[in-house]
Amino acid sequence: MTDPTRRPARIAAAALLGGLAAASARAEMSAEELAKLAQNPVGNLISLPLQNNTNFNVGPRSGTQNIFNIEPVVPISVNAQWNVITRTILPLIWQPGYGAGEGTTFGLGDLQFSAFLSPAQPHGLIWGVGAVVQAPTDTQGLGNKNWGLGPTAVLVKMEKGNPWVYGALVNNIWSLSSDERGGAYNNFLLQPFVNYNLPGGTYVNSVPIITANWKAASGQQWTVPLGLGVGHVFHFGKLPVNMQLGGYYNVVHPDDGANWQLRFQMQFMFPK
Repeated sequence: MTDPTRRPARIAAAALLGGLAAASARAEMSAEELAKLAQNPVGNLISLPLQNNTNFNVGPRSGTQNIFNIEPVVPISVNAQWNVITRTILPLIWQPGYGAGEGTTFGLGDLQFSAFLSPAQPHGLIWGVGAVVQAPTDTQGLGNKNWGLGPTAVLVKMEKGNPWVYGALVNNIWSLSSDERGGAYNNFLLQPFVNYNLPGGTYVNSVPIITANWKAASGQQWTVPLGLGVGHVFHFGKLPVNMQLGGYYNVVHPDDGANWQLRFQMQFMFPK
């Protein structure tokens, strides 16, 4: 039987090899242009972000949790006026033991797939609206076995010659049933982002991921981080790569939630 935890690695490798084959045919872009394109969640850009989140002091035993997200982004051209930008997040989770004698659990989390309808030639503010689906792909009990669905939207402000790129992505996912493992859920996510671009493809940013579990008890619903990061676009041969590192402190979090997070991301970019 095929090990399901190996499938994401094979998918990521296939996407990367396909992008490498196509990279030589793309139009050249400056590092600054590539950095700003990568900062637009609904940009017309095929990319493969690999994001690692290390969460400290998780659970009653203050363990360390690690979540490695495979996040392919694939835009689909509908016509000259509209694009559909698809974003997938498949997490690999290392979960610390919560009770005495419990070891670390490793497996897949639940997949989330988003699709945004966005203007192909935006003017002023860039926007996208669509839907997000949560699929029960988890193993080792690291997710919820009920499917979920909800709305999602993104708004971006980005201008040529202006070093600032900022905006926000938001979604809310409701479970479609409650009879499978994990029961019903109602989860909110808000991801504001602010980037200041420096010459040469370097930038400073803040991309906190604010979440709320509406079904949790009062005082246990919100996770609100504050922090900063730094990133740089370089080339691996002819392939552009966007690398960033950030640290976030959760000023509000559930009792068993992490209080610190270290985030590292490497994004392979395949501009047209």
